[in-house]
Amino acid sequence: MTNPKPTEGELAILRVIWDRGPSTVREIHDVLGRTGYTTILKLLQIMTEKGLVTRDETGRTHVYRARRSQAQTQRQLIRDLVTRAFDGSAAKLVMQALATKRATPAELQQIQRLIDRSTRGRAD
Repeated sequence: MTNPKPTEGELAILRVIWDRGPSTVREIHDVLGRTGYTTILKLLQIMTEKGLVTRDETGRTHVYRARRSQAQTQRQLIRDLVTRAFDGSAAKLVMQALATKRATPAELQQIQRLIDRSTRGRAD
């Protein structure tokens, strides 16, 4: 797959790897707790096949690394969502997001800075 989309369970595992760095099945299991060890192992095998993670088999225990950064994965998921649910309109996505959950003043300032930066970039 060129751009595999992670499932909810796969995203939970990726979040652990992004937070902790390269991790073994046991380390991921320790963080996720409620998810069974064999379930995590099976998901990691699937994720390896899909190209979401790489597996280092040189040591006694296998170590898994995310193939793409958290930001890259988030951008891919947002692109897909914008295309499928919002007819390609980023504005519709942002308006719906802001209507769904109230933004803090700090978040609104950050959004405004991004808008300003984007506007300046187009004017240059």
